[in-house]
Amino acid sequence: MKKVTGIGGIFFKCKNPQAMNEWYKTHLGFNTTEHGTSFEWRNADDHTQKGITQWAPFTENTKYFEPSTKDFMINYRVENLEALVDALRKESVTILDNIETFDYGKFVHILDIEGNKIQLWEPFD
Repeated sequence: MKKVTGIGGIFFKCKNPQAMNEWYKTHLGFNTTEHGTSFEWRNADDHTQKGITQWAPFTENTKYFEPSTKDFMINYRVENLEALVDALRKESVTILDNIETFDYGKFVHILDIEGNKIQLWEPFD
């Protein structure tokens, strides 16, 4: 079973997300919105398939990364999220919530061995 297929997003805390978005737009050419930016790329195995990696600053007091105390969270793209979550449970990995489904994919959060919150995403590409 394939597990992680790539990085789906990088999320980090900062004092002023709006200013951070503007700085990256001005100095590094990011096409930012209030939610950060998306980098589009092509699948290496099938060049007709597109994918995205999301970059997003969050306020420094966000609760979204909890229970982790870290200032970042990485989102990994996966295939077959349900099967992966079942396998992770059998391996005694901490699963923080139930799988949720949105228009753009399925999500669940886990913790690694150092308490870093990780978001797993099965996109609907």
